[in-house]
Amino acid sequence: MARVTVEDCLEAVENRFALVHVSAKRTKELLKGSKAVYPCKNREAVTSLREIAARLVRSEAPQAAKK
Repeated sequence: MARVTVEDCLEAVENRFALVHVSAKRTKELLKGSKAVYPCKNREAVTSLREIAARLVRSEAPQAAKK
């Protein structure tokens, strides 16, 4: 994959809002020392997007609050 795009990531995640949350969470994990599952020499934010586009990171839908 030469260049990661939002469109590539949206095939794995249901919408842009979810993409922002999933990529932010994964980027924070990488910054804290988690091992990348997609081998690349990019910074953590790009690595997280590449992992999402390659469907190596799963997104979980938020659960509705129960009353």
